[in-house]
Amino acid sequence: MKKLVSVSIAVVSLLGMMSAVQADVKTYRTACAACHAYGAPGPKVGDKAAWKDRIAKGMDALYTSALKGTAKGMPPKGGRMDLSDAEIKATVDYMVAESK
Repeated sequence: MKKLVSVSIAVVSLLGMMSAVQADVKTYRTACAACHAYGAPGPKVGDKAAWKDRIAKGMDALYTSALKGTAKGMPPKGGRMDLSDAEIKATVDYMVAESK
């Protein structure tokens, strides 16, 4: 019985993490991919060279750019003001992980 409870807790934890990752991917696809899948105007997700200098500035700088927008044409929150700061940050985390 003890093993069953431990396994159940582990499965629920994994499903929670998978749901969070799936949410980040969904947010990327619905809010960010219109520009970041093609590299216009921002860096293309997966383009290691384009992301290298941005990643080197640190996550706080990337979060600020995503939340407040950039002078190069990205509006605050990519124009999706309905998304929470936490959702934006999680999506930035996903994009960075895909671009390292």
